[in-house]
Amino acid sequence: MQPRLEAASRNVGISEKRLTRGEIVDGQSMARKFKPRTTGEYNLGVPDKEIVDSAPTASGTGFLISEGGFLVTNEHVIRDASRVRLVTSAGLISARVVKVDAANDLALLKAEGRFAPLPIAASRGVKLGGTVATVGFPNIGLQGFAPKLAKGEVASLSGAGDDARYFQISVPVQPGNSGGALVDEHGNVVGVVSAKLSAKAALAASAALPENVNYAVKSSYLLSFLESVPEVSTILKEPSAKDKKFEDVVKEAEQAAVLVLVY
Repeated sequence: MQPRLEAASRNVGISEKRLTRGEIVDGQSMARKFKPRTTGEYNLGVPDKEIVDSAPTASGTGFLISEGGFLVTNEHVIRDASRVRLVTSAGLISARVVKVDAANDLALLKAEGRFAPLPIAASRGVKLGGTVATVGFPNIGLQGFAPKLAKGEVASLSGAGDDARYFQISVPVQPGNSGGALVDEHGNVVGVVSAKLSAKAALAASAALPENVNYAVKSSYLLSFLESVPEVSTILKEPSAKDKKFEDVVKEAEQAAVLVLVY
């Protein structure tokens, strides 16, 4: 059993286009072993062998914000984590949780290495109808490990119940997109993909299912969170004001995106 799990972990750490068919099958088998997590407290100490050797219990998306390996994801992605690993262009690496903001569903992580980060812009400049996009890793057990692009517009300048912390976005997202960077046409992070409108709640309230109603935490709340960590706030990349081809924006977002595996 142990060699099989190790092989699956190695498969996750390389790009899908380099995988053999057999390796893809092994990786998908590993993803299908995910089990729902129960609520509980953080346990960020040294994990025991049983935890290390087990398959991931959850996955999400993160994005790099510094060349030295600081990255952001949702707090709910890494909640209850005993170990966090990242699939990056450099392979499968470990990360540690530096700080969390559960109220705004944000988490700061740190990995070792050199990376291509994204700049963060204040969200107060975002306009209704502005084009936004995200690159993430939805439903890896079904859709595979290759990064997926989703594009849409800012549908509202507030979230459910007019919550000012969120944008409503028409970007189609799936489980696994949580924690991904929401970027504008200049390639700046203006939000963190966080949630979908609950189908159960919408059905109970309106007798209709929601269609493509999704939310992202505004980047201004992310910047406030990062200001509480001086070693990070002083090294953030400056926002860009240059016009860019959309393909270049996507490429930068892809380079900064990581698959977050939780154990």
